[in-house]
Amino acid sequence: MIEVSPQTKKFQKELNAGTSSLVLLSVLSRSKQPMYGYQIAKLLEESGPEIPIMKQGTLYPVLRSLEEHGLLESIVEPSVSGPPRRYYKITIDGRTTLQEWLDIWKLTKKYVDANLKG
Repeated sequence: MIEVSPQTKKFQKELNAGTSSLVLLSVLSRSKQPMYGYQIAKLLEESGPEIPIMKQGTLYPVLRSLEEHGLLESIVEPSVSGPPRRYYKITIDGRTTLQEWLDIWKLTKKYVDANLKG
């Protein structure tokens, strides 16, 4: 594993904080069925295993925060293989917010890319 500086860890943490909600809303907007946390974590891991942007431990607080703000809703259902599972789905407000955030993301990406190129 590559050793990184404390400044790099801080930068990565701050960058992840802003993108985690966007990514989770996007994943849930494309899902035809509600998804539970571990299922979402595995999907994210498969989509970019070499880039561990969101660890499973940070996934659940972000899901709860999105739900508290009305962007997701959840239901708890029993599981045959363990404890009950909380399934999340995106709300109408969540879809509207996702579109707004995607627009902001595109502008931000364009701005950052332009300035990095000089």
